[in-house]
Amino acid sequence: MTKAKTTYTEQNVSEFIDSYVDTEQKKIDSLALLDLFSKWSGFEPKMWGPTIIGFGIYHYKYASGHEGSAPILGFSPRKDKFSLYVFSETEKSRKALETLGKYKMGKACIYIKKLADINLEVLELLCRESIVYLKENHTYE
Repeated sequence: MTKAKTTYTEQNVSEFIDSYVDTEQKKIDSLALLDLFSKWSGFEPKMWGPTIIGFGIYHYKYASGHEGSAPILGFSPRKDKFSLYVFSETEKSRKALETLGKYKMGKACIYIKKLADINLEVLELLCRESIVYLKENHTYE
């Protein structure tokens, strides 16, 4: 079995943001996301791999036998855009995307330029819906 590329690390979240995030606005948005995701998930931020900030842990196992752990919610302040790891494939989440604001959808995440481009109430709904989905379909660690 292959080892997951993105795993929990002991890297300090604040030090990561200070050293990695290159604009003042992105730092402000990163700190806001830290507060919001902590509040919505009930978990403290932890680093996953070199650039993902995750909240909580769940265990997944696919029909293929591949399994591993991942953060319940997460984000990464990439150079060009934020990657938000908050989406679950539910009808409620798909409908919420209609009013999220300015974003692009990736295979497993939502990409935004800045928090001002999206509706934070809709982001909260997406995060809470993702938490419910993961609780119902996976095991929390």
